[in-house]
Amino acid sequence: MKKLMSALFLIVMSANAFAGHHAKGDHKDIVETAASNEMFSTLVAAVKSADLVSTLKGEGPFTVFAPTDDAFAALPDGTIEMLLKPENKQTLAKILTYHVVAGKVTAKDVSTLTDTTTVEGSKVMVSTSMNKVMINDAQVIKADVMTSNGVIHVIDKVLLPSDVKAAL
Repeated sequence: MKKLMSALFLIVMSANAFAGHHAKGDHKDIVETAASNEMFSTLVAAVKSADLVSTLKGEGPFTVFAPTDDAFAALPDGTIEMLLKPENKQTLAKILTYHVVAGKVTAKDVSTLTDTTTVEGSKVMVSTSMNKVMINDAQVIKADVMTSNGVIHVIDKVLLPSDVKAAL
């Protein structure tokens, strides 16, 4: 338990450094927060391509496990370009909604979870061990980036639903 609390403390502290200090009510929404940070340029392009901007700017609350540009770059060569094509919009939307949970799940809530259901409809596994918080095989590298309509947890890998993973 002590290791878990230490991991959560480190993640929350790094999130505070990432998020800056906003006055209550001064938060940007999920899309604005992601768009204002260059580490999410691929994610923002994908959200636009999948026509999910208005959804993620909605009232929420939402929890988004946000892969960095480096996470997208680690996908097999050509994957990003293929997913951004108009004919693959449905697959891209499926992948992106697999990164979203309805409701606000903070780092504090993680210690009580073993899994959670995504907006896409499938479950992701949640584990905490060895000073790490994992969502499936992606590590949370920054947690609790608060937005006006939810929370972002930055992850180091792109999560793929099992049927999409098998097709890639």
